[in-house]
Amino acid sequence: MREILMRPKVQIGIAILLVMIAVSVCAPLIAPYDPTASSIMFLAPPGHENWLGTDELGRDILSRLLYGGQSSLIVGIGAAVMAAIIGIPVGLCAGYLGGRVDLLATQVIDIFIALPGLILALIITAMIGPTLFNLVLVLGFVSWPRIARLVRGQTLALRESVFVEASKAAGARADWIMLKHVWPNTMRIVAAQFALTVAYSIFTSASLSFLGLGMPPPTPDWGAMVRAGFDYLAMNPGMSLAPGAAVAATVFGFYLIGTSIK
Repeated sequence: MREILMRPKVQIGIAILLVMIAVSVCAPLIAPYDPTASSIMFLAPPGHENWLGTDELGRDILSRLLYGGQSSLIVGIGAAVMAAIIGIPVGLCAGYLGGRVDLLATQVIDIFIALPGLILALIITAMIGPTLFNLVLVLGFVSWPRIARLVRGQTLALRESVFVEASKAAGARADWIMLKHVWPNTMRIVAAQFALTVAYSIFTSASLSFLGLGMPPPTPDWGAMVRAGFDYLAMNPGMSLAPGAAVAATVFGFYLIGTSIK
């Protein structure tokens, strides 16, 4: 663990994420205005009162930017947790038990991976409605096959190891072997994929919001802010560039960590 934390890419990623998380958590304390409060200052340029200007409804862009990180982080981390809850047991059982269980699990995983994740999330979200809870469910449902496939691959290799064979010879149950021997040796690759899943979920959530299927208004959301500012780029580019940069920075932070753990 210490070796991983000493890697420069991991340290940069952690630094980025600490800043983004701190800003989002402390948004009620540092935001200058209510993010949902409208005013008569429509599309005001950046100034000393509104550092990033105001949007088409007169809402402070900086305040909405600070609050927008809350929903993005909740969706990203929540979806990754759900994907891990589904994918880890499926991968362990498929890799260790083999036979028909492995065949069925592999077929299901391949079907999900073959489908474009954004299109599948778009269809499901349009059917059940765009809420915070639904976004977590949809993105977790779309992401679990990748974790399951990685865990299955690791389990297939560990199933033939000496310590697993010794446990079998001692009469240990399959569930005990998976929990005590196989799972601890797959945690590292799962941690890497978890970070990448958070990055993917945040980016996909922003994409859904850009298409109008993200957090319902007036909840601040980075993807929705990018879309709202798209029509006013000539007047105030910061309306889209600021939330777009926030999404890019957060995704980049998780990506640096995920690619450095492996």
